[in-house]
Amino acid sequence: MSVDASILPDELCEREQWVCWKEEERDGKATKIPVTPGSGGFASSTDSETWTELKTALEYVEAGNADGVGFVFTDDDPIVGVDLDDCRDPETEDSDEAARDIIERLDSYTEVSPSGTGYHVLIKGDLPEGRNRRGSFELYETVRFFTVTGNHVDGTPTRVARRQDALVAIHREYVQDTDDNSNAEPDHCESADEPSATDGSADVDVDLADEELLEKAVNAANGAKFERLWNGNTGGYDSQSEADMALCNLLAFWTGGDQARMDDLFRQSGLLREKWDEVHYADGSTYGEKTIERAVGNTSAFYDPEPRKESTRDSASTADSSVDTDRGQVYLVEKNRLLSERVEELETLLEWKNEHIKVLEAEVEQLTVEFAERDQATDQTHEERVDDANLDNDGAQLGSVWGRTKQLFGKGSK
Repeated sequence: MSVDASILPDELCEREQWVCWKEEERDGKATKIPVTPGSGGFASSTDSETWTELKTALEYVEAGNADGVGFVFTDDDPIVGVDLDDCRDPETEDSDEAARDIIERLDSYTEVSPSGTGYHVLIKGDLPEGRNRRGSFELYETVRFFTVTGNHVDGTPTRVARRQDALVAIHREYVQDTDDNSNAEPDHCESADEPSATDGSADVDVDLADEELLEKAVNAANGAKFERLWNGNTGGYDSQSEADMALCNLLAFWTGGDQARMDDLFRQSGLLREKWDEVHYADGSTYGEKTIERAVGNTSAFYDPEPRKESTRDSASTADSSVDTDRGQVYLVEKNRLLSERVEELETLLEWKNEHIKVLEAEVEQLTVEFAERDQATDQTHEERVDDANLDNDGAQLGSVWGRTKQLFGKGSK
């Protein structure tokens, strides 16, 4: 697969973390096997000795020795890969709503996968804790390699952008378990004299005038952040879309998740723009409607003017125990998944090595036969040369005797 290096982001090209890959059939399905450019040996995502620079990897592919190139994620780089499978029709190039949503919100370098049925998005950030895979969505940041095609998606940036806030939100919405979402920290921080938050339900009636609600929001511990966003200041955010989401997260908390009121308040803020009312989704939803909907879904606690005080130490202890159990189960599931992937990688490596050994043994056998034939031919040639030399020597000796005889009898006849 030919790749135009000029299309690839500098953040990838400048790193010597490239491998090649070959497509082979494993257990009845096509599998991309990483190989080391040059040697053709099995490349490991944990062994930097099997990686190289992009130029070398591309030359190895162009020479017909591999099917494509791949980039290896490590702990030393800030790059995260978002793998979206089975979400694109290669013939019509249409994609599903979830994929379009993720690509738009990440707003970073995006390309079509080798199969044409998915996308790869590359961003800078830190992958949140917890599971990193659900269904056809998967996130990587270390010890894996990503196939790179250079088939850039029009309309997406040509650079690898930092998108930490968007990454956290997408991880929470599309990958993390709903049980884990209940344990996530809300995007707010109350002051000491503010009422406590509810248990996460959005059935709270915040009966406050806009002025009073905004005053409370500005005077809270994170009031400076709220005020900056309210005034339209997007400093600290990679894009205005991330700033929009941040303000909506705060509005979701202070309004008790009242979406109509959130929309009304956002329209009073300095962040309002024409995009807010543009239809961006197949179901007819506007950008603003979806942003508000996600913000409410992201928020696990809401402001309550009349906090409930029915919780007890025992119930809190039980809840903590339940949370610990859930976290333990999530940890074990994730650990087992990682171990299974490692076992699969090692089995693939062992299978490849066994096949390589068979090939080498066949080559050794062939070379042994050729050497034996060559030695036999060499011995035969040597014997022929010795015989020829002996004949020449015998002829010379006979000639010498005959010459002396002629001389002897010639003298006697005179």
